[in-house]
Amino acid sequence: MSHFFFQNFRFLILCWIALGLITFIYLIYSKKKAPYGRHIKKNRGILINNSLGWFIMEFPALIIMPVLSLQNDNNPFVLLIAFFWFLHYFNRSIIFPMRINTKKKKIPIFIVLSAFTFNIVNGLFNGYHIYLNVPETNLFEFNIVIGALVFFIGMLINITSDNKLISLRKEKMGYKIPQGKMFKYVSCPNYLGEIIEWLGFFMIAPSLASLSFFLWTSFNLIPRAINHHKWYNRKFKNYPKNRKAIIPFFL
Repeated sequence: MSHFFFQNFRFLILCWIALGLITFIYLIYSKKKAPYGRHIKKNRGILINNSLGWFIMEFPALIIMPVLSLQNDNNPFVLLIAFFWFLHYFNRSIIFPMRINTKKKKIPIFIVLSAFTFNIVNGLFNGYHIYLNVPETNLFEFNIVIGALVFFIGMLINITSDNKLISLRKEKMGYKIPQGKMFKYVSCPNYLGEIIEWLGFFMIAPSLASLSFFLWTSFNLIPRAINHHKWYNRKFKNYPKNRKAIIPFFL
């Protein structure tokens, strides 16, 4: 990376967080919907296969962060951090696209390219921080153990919620109200699970880089969850009234 990148690393991440906050405020107040899935419109531009789109936009994160961070491969703590990251993104970029039952659905290419760019930037920030700044650490430190527990709880919520949605698609009866597990409390527990995962990751390896990822995940998924929740309520007259969008009992 350039000398400018290293010299201004902290400033660049702060700018990245500020951009995320601006994006969040815009999405909330404009009520802008990400144009794919149930929210896609006729004037949707160039489209590509949904599964291929998922692979393309998630794959940079799978590669960039581990490759950069593992230059510090004699540090067991770095190996642990890279493992958590790789575990999530192997599921999102390899396993999930093969499992989703949306073969006939398309995704706008600009959504794919936007997410592709995000994952490059996010992978660079977190990978270089871990390579440059993470010292050897006792793997049984309190924050690491608790953070790992939070991470796996989030992953469990994310995957089990995805499984429920995938099973509904397999029934090929159109949109239905998801039921069971965390769907009892929120409309988008898959998004909640991902937010919890990256909160756990931040607890394991607290830094401005990992904080930026947790915040960006929240900034992106909370508005999407709110839009999904409103869609469910419009679509189904019998939609559970006590179910929130993404945070149980609150939002």
